[in-house]
Amino acid sequence: PRMSSLPGVATTYELVKEGAGAEVTKGATVTVHATGVVKQTQKKFWSTKDPGQQPFTYQAGVGKVITGWDQGCLGMKLGEIRKLDIPANEGYGEAGFPAWGIPPGGGLLFEIEVLKIQ
Repeated sequence: PRMSSLPGVATTYELVKEGAGAEVTKGATVTVHATGVVKQTQKKFWSTKDPGQQPFTYQAGVGKVITGWDQGCLGMKLGEIRKLDIPANEGYGEAGFPAWGIPPGGGLLFEIEVLKIQ
């Protein structure tokens, strides 16, 4: 897959599906489907598509989510799907997130689909 770089961050992404129309901009309220996998173990730790889960809504570009996700989704268009490759220092860092099975220094792979931009 061809990975694209992002300005100012180490996170990279692969475009899975083109979107159209509105773009994710700083301060926008964005609703997404997201599936997260630990890079080292290939274990899924979270997905909005799992039974009982809902799409996830957050405010973009203002530090409400981990850096790699926050920066990696800027510029995405409605309906776009990206696979983000997020190094630990732009994810959960040296501490990891043991409750979710993310090891210390664990890299993350997130597939994000933009459902709504407000």
